Amino acid sequence: MSSLHRRHLAVSPEWLALYYRHPLEITHGEGRHVWDAEGNRYLDFFGGILTTMTAHALPEVTKAVSEQAGRIIHSSTLYLNRPMVELAERIATLSGIPEARVFFTTSGTEANDTALLLATTYRRSNQILAMRNSYHGRSFSAVSITGNNAWSPTSLSPLQTLYVHGGVRTRGPYAHLGDGEFIAACVADLEDLLGHTRTPAALIAEPIQGVGGFTSPPDGLYAAFREVLDRHGVLWISDEVQTGWGRSGEHFWGWQAHGQNGPPDIVTFAKGIGNGMSVGGVIARAEVMNCLDANSISTFGGSPVTMAAGLANLSYLLEHDLQGNARRVGGLLIERLRAIGAASEYVREVRGRGLMIGIELVKPGTDEANPEAAAAVLEAAREGGLLLGKGGGHDTSVLRIAPPLSLSIPEAEEGAGILAGALRSLG
Repeated sequence: MSSLHRRHLAVSPEWLALYYRHPLEITHGEGRHVWDAEGNRYLDFFGGILTTMTAHALPEVTKAVSEQAGRIIHSSTLYLNRPMVELAERIATLSGIPEARVFFTTSGTEANDTALLLATTYRRSNQILAMRNSYHGRSFSAVSITGNNAWSPTSLSPLQTLYVHGGVRTRGPYAHLGDGEFIAACVADLEDLLGHTRTPAALIAEPIQGVGGFTSPPDGLYAAFREVLDRHGVLWISDEVQTGWGRSGEHFWGWQAHGQNGPPDIVTFAKGIGNGMSVGGVIARAEVMNCLDANSISTFGGSPVTMAAGLANLSYLLEHDLQGNARRVGGLLIERLRAIGAASEYVREVRGRGLMIGIELVKPGTDEANPEAAAAVLEAAREGGLLLGKGGGHDTSVLRIAPPLSLSIPEAEEGAGILAGALRSLG
């Protein structure tokens, strides 16, 4: 055990998880690579949990941060803030929400917490619909709507939460149905659920479930849900903390795969927009955002430095068409990984879109989750110079792949080759 690991254990809570038997200290990065304290170089296929969206040490972002820090680091939302207004204007335009208003926070957890405050206040209801296998953050309210027991440490809650079918396509009671039948069954389940309860404030859903292992429903599910929700006056919150900014390749926002009946009432975002800086936020149509009847501020949300980083990062993303790169390189990577997975008895499914890919591992010859295999592949990939993530529903048995969106084809091939070797090491 390293000295730093011992010091970490002495001052940190036991539930603060670390990857690897011998945890990694990352000291610096460049592009799609990072280095540890021992000088080892790794291809980063997890990007700080989908946060390093464009590249490590992107010059345009580091320059913007440095220049802004040299002027003023902090002022709070009590004063006019030019970078915050400029970034809010760009996000409001990109959101697809009419008369959009934007509120900045410091994290996705805080963004979802704010969305829940807005929805429950606007609807005068503390009942929330959430998806099974979902994850929405670490706060008391976010934990209470998380449908993944590995990340929900308490059943105490300020909200009454009801869980809806549909977030996981290939497991559960409707897995055997075709896509159209699957959507119809989930809609019928939602209709039935609403017939047994008081009217909820909102449905919150990740278009592609992140911590849940990059699972998603067929396109159009949430559009079909929207027809039911609108009849009951229930808001739709799209949690885009992991799916936003073009990561899926096909769409800029994950909700756009379900946009036939219009945009969500509320969108939450975080992670990638700051490229590592602490940025989150909420987009909502004006009447929803403005429903609070008391004062509110965000001391650190929308700070000049993080907003400067977000502006530079968003500009780079759009100018270099990283969404298109995610579609092209991600499509090639998924096909390569599916070919690799077809040769392994441990791989149940390779799924995902763009540069948001999950590899679900099972015990050979069964449909049973295999968290031990996932942990072993994570270790073997690290030994080969590749960093991956983990996730999943009932058990953590999904390898999560989400590199920076500037990933090149040679880097994708390199990572796929290392992963193939790691899977072969299972025997």
